[in-house]
Amino acid sequence: MNTPTTEQAAATEAFSTGAHLVIQAGAGTGKTTTLAMLARTARRQGRSGRYIAFNRAVARHAARSFPAKVPCGTAHALAYTAVGRRFQARMNSPRQAGWRTGAALGIDDGMRVRLGERTLTNKALSHTVLRTVTRFCQSADPEVASHHVPPLRGAEPAPLHAFLAELVLPYARKAWADLQREDHGVVRFEHDHYLKMWALSEPVIPADFLLLDEAQDTNPVVEQVVTAQRDHAQLVMVGDSAQAIYGWRGARDVMTGFDGRQLSLSRSFRFGPALAAEANRWLTIIEAPLRLTGAPDLKTYVRQVRAPEAILCRTNARAMVEVIRQLAAGHRVALAGGGEALGALARAAHDLEAGRRTAHPELMLFETWGELHEYAEFDPAGRDLLPLVELVDEHGTPALLRALQQLSPEESAEVTVSTAHRAKGREWASVRIADDFTGPDDLDELGEDGTPLPGPIDLDEARLAYVAVTRARSLLDVGGLSWINVHPAGDPRPGDGDAAEQVSDSREQPTKRGAGKW
Repeated sequence: MNTPTTEQAAATEAFSTGAHLVIQAGAGTGKTTTLAMLARTARRQGRSGRYIAFNRAVARHAARSFPAKVPCGTAHALAYTAVGRRFQARMNSPRQAGWRTGAALGIDDGMRVRLGERTLTNKALSHTVLRTVTRFCQSADPEVASHHVPPLRGAEPAPLHAFLAELVLPYARKAWADLQREDHGVVRFEHDHYLKMWALSEPVIPADFLLLDEAQDTNPVVEQVVTAQRDHAQLVMVGDSAQAIYGWRGARDVMTGFDGRQLSLSRSFRFGPALAAEANRWLTIIEAPLRLTGAPDLKTYVRQVRAPEAILCRTNARAMVEVIRQLAAGHRVALAGGGEALGALARAAHDLEAGRRTAHPELMLFETWGELHEYAEFDPAGRDLLPLVELVDEHGTPALLRALQQLSPEESAEVTVSTAHRAKGREWASVRIADDFTGPDDLDELGEDGTPLPGPIDLDEARLAYVAVTRARSLLDVGGLSWINVHPAGDPRPGDGDAAEQVSDSREQPTKRGAGKW
């Protein structure tokens, strides 16, 4: 076993006092190893507790390091034992189209409602009702309310959302009432449903301590349950506030504002000083509570990478563009998470091209391909769909679907394409950032040289950029994020010497950072 770092030793000592803790663990700083140290300390003290992760894969990985008598699982697993097992028969029910569920809830098959410039069909309404229930189940709220109704593409203004909520809420409340039946019902029973029921029962988790991992991206429903245990259990919130990138789907950074002793893990075991310096530029922008130190014995270079192991994109649409490019170059390509999401988007685009409405939640309010084209090209809210529209115009949806069928498993691929969101928690030897990570728009003001001043950097985008650049171990090509080199907020830039070292190898020539097009 390696000797603990000064920060790991400090965390272990603080944990042994029984105080509530917040541990800010930067990218690659040995978070799981540190938590296992805490668990072993508790076992020596005769205390029992558990580790709670976001998903089963993370929990299984952690269990390899933890003492055998410290359970590693998810909040869903706890909820299933207490509540979910009673609904097992309903969870095994056949899947059915959302509009059929909507019909069973009373949504008329021929229903059509005008929503601004769009038309809401019975299928769109049915899907929105089910998504509303899901959002309610992820919240800490006791009842379904208007803010649980998801905003729809093409109908973003507040008055339209208020009108939509008035339509949706009666059916959503009816759906939630249907889900309370243990034996049968018309709404398919999902795991988030019993998690919410468990939370509403105000459970007491029998434990002396709880370790909540990835606390910066916790659903409010889990936060509600965990924080309610603080009177009888020591709570340790662990994660990286700088990686809080799921706020758009309702997740909250539980670490910020939590009443506990603040600690940090800042020495990265994943990469060297050059990449730590690059990461610290983004940590400075978001005013994160820590800065990273790279491992001095690891060499990480920030430079152009012609053949990266991974290409990280801002959007699904750009990921599809990269898949096409890599396949055209004759490479074996994998898509992180598989091609199901992109395939569904391509099929939805194909339906619109053919003059048919689609039930895809991103596109279901658009009646024609031309309508979507106009929205993507001229409406700021639809700008992220423009790469998809342009790709469909250039290649056609049949070619896109054929390309997705040519994907390889990651273990046999030459390059993996991923969105930055899906890349969270992952790492590769070499990474290139795709060109859809665009900088902020220019301001109307001019600088001393007469050129427009760049606008402020969106903090959510900066957090996503931090996640993206810290996925590399050896080589990082900042690609689409190279605009930070000329943005005022990009300083301080990495200095000369080892922290910004750039060398060539037998295959690739170095490029000067900030020069030319990456």
